[in-house]
Amino acid sequence: NLPVHVCFCLYRYFFVLFYRAVLIRMWKDCVTGLSREERAFQYVLTHATPGDPDSILDTFDVWCSKVEFISNIGPKKGKILDRLLMEHSPLTVLELGAHCGYSTVRIARSLPLGARLYSIEMDQRNAAIAEKVIRLAGFDDDTVELIVNPSDEVIPQLRSDYNLERLDFVFMDHWKKCYLPDLQMLEGSGLLGKGSIILADNVLFPGAPKFLRYIRKSGLYEWRIHRATLEYSKGIRDGMAELVYQGIK
Repeated sequence: NLPVHVCFCLYRYFFVLFYRAVLIRMWKDCVTGLSREERAFQYVLTHATPGDPDSILDTFDVWCSKVEFISNIGPKKGKILDRLLMEHSPLTVLELGAHCGYSTVRIARSLPLGARLYSIEMDQRNAAIAEKVIRLAGFDDDTVELIVNPSDEVIPQLRSDYNLERLDFVFMDHWKKCYLPDLQMLEGSGLLGKGSIILADNVLFPGAPKFLRYIRKSGLYEWRIHRATLEYSKGIRDGMAELVYQGIK
């Protein structure tokens, strides 16, 4: 059993998260008539430097830490993503869950010349904001293609509709319940080759237990957990799963 003071601290952290992520959001949705993502974009539009991805990301980080909570990957876990992209220099990248475009910009700024990012977002309202954020950061259609559809409809069509032969890097940050079926769909698509990297966020909180059990038992991956805290929060443990596809043995 945890000591009383530790339990109190944990409850306090979760209450602060609930207050920032739910209560403030509900109140401001009613008062402004705008979604949280639209409010974030308005802040970025008025405070960031157009054409400067670093400025876009820094402005998002200020808004998410000081104004309202949005579950972007954030700056701390974002550095792990940055490092992996720099180490592996992927030419074809798939993002599952663009949300409002933060991680899309973060990935795009780290890609080598000639690389392309395909970003999937199922929510049309969020996708419209992500599109504006991506273009505000200075990335055109040749670098980032935003696909507005559910991931389970897009993944089977990546080879035929987008002429993809291999995915070098996949970043997962959409609905956690979709992590496992989408991973298995990617395996079945033939787009994962030996050495393909999959990075999945929030596998400890809110968590993706079925996904983690599968990668432990499948024998298809070398994997590790990058432990961290939840973005823009204190005291809530989280982590990202890094998978390296080894192929069918």
